[in-house]
Amino acid sequence: MLRTIALASYAAGVAFASSNCAKPNLKAPACPDKGTITYESRVPTQADDFPRTQVDLCYTESALVLTFTAYNETTFYFDPEQGTNGDIWAYNVMEAFIYKGTDDPQTYFEYEINPDNVTYQAFIYNPSENRAAGAPFDHMFVSKPAADGLKAQTTLKKDEETWISEAEIPLAFFNVKNGQAKGTEWRMQFLRTITSEATFPDQELGAWNPPDEASFHISKYFGHVELV
Repeated sequence: MLRTIALASYAAGVAFASSNCAKPNLKAPACPDKGTITYESRVPTQADDFPRTQVDLCYTESALVLTFTAYNETTFYFDPEQGTNGDIWAYNVMEAFIYKGTDDPQTYFEYEINPDNVTYQAFIYNPSENRAAGAPFDHMFVSKPAADGLKAQTTLKKDEETWISEAEIPLAFFNVKNGQAKGTEWRMQFLRTITSEATFPDQELGAWNPPDEASFHISKYFGHVELV
C-alpha cells in the first residue's frame, strides 16, 4: 500500500525563514511512495482562492518523478500549433522550478507541461534572483528532451474538470549520480497558469509559495525539499 506524505501550502511542517520570506518544506520519499503538496494561493495577492493544484513528488534511482494535478480546470486552453519549448507558458500550464541546493538560486531548471502534453524545459539564468529590470535573464533550452531522458504523460478528465501530467526528470541534470538522491536537499517552486479564449492573454497565476508581485522568477520564494 502506498504511503503519502501530505503537506499543504503554509500548513503543517516547518517553514524556513530567510531572505525575509517564509518558505514551505516538503519531504519526498523514494517511489512508489510520494510526498504531496497542494496549493490554492494566488499570485500576486497571496489570497487562497486559486483553483486547487496538487504536486506529488518522489524519486527513482535515476529521476525525479512529479505528478501534477490541476483541479477546477474549465478551459484546458492551449495553442495546438505550439511544440516543444514553445511559449506554452502564455496559456494553461503547470510548472516546476528546481534547484539542487539550499541557497536562493541564481540558476535553476524550469519545467512546464500543458494539457496537450507539450513540454518546455530550460535552465534559467537569473543572477538578480528576481528578474530585476536591466539585469541578465536567459534560458538555456533542453532541445532534445526525450533523448535526454525526460518523459511526460498527460490525462484529461474534462467531465471532472481535472487534468493530470506525470513527468520524469533525470537526476543527472542536477549532477546527482544514479542511486545517490537520498538525503539531498533542494529548492523548488510549483506554479500554474490559467487563461481562456475569452480572457487571453490575461492569466490567473497560482503558486506553492506565492510571490507578492506578478512574477514567478523570484527565487527567495522557492520552498525547501528533502529527498528522504
